[in-house]
Amino acid sequence: MKKSDLTKIREMNDEELDKKLDDLKKELFNLRFQHAINQLENPMRLKAVKKEIAVVKTIMRENEIKNAAVAADA
Repeated sequence: MKKSDLTKIREMNDEELDKKLDDLKKELFNLRFQHAINQLENPMRLKAVKKEIAVVKTIMRENEIKNAAVAADA
């Protein structure tokens, strides 16, 4: 994943991150299904989607911690 992609993800709000996570999970499901019936064209895409899901979840958690710290200071 490129730095520009990470920057775009970090700029997303919570709703956009939730939507992206849902889309990635649907894509992963479809890829696993294709893999099960031996129609998967690019098996490396499985690994890439899993990694993207991890990145999105990590950024969501960072935002959650940041928001909790701001609320505690107020």
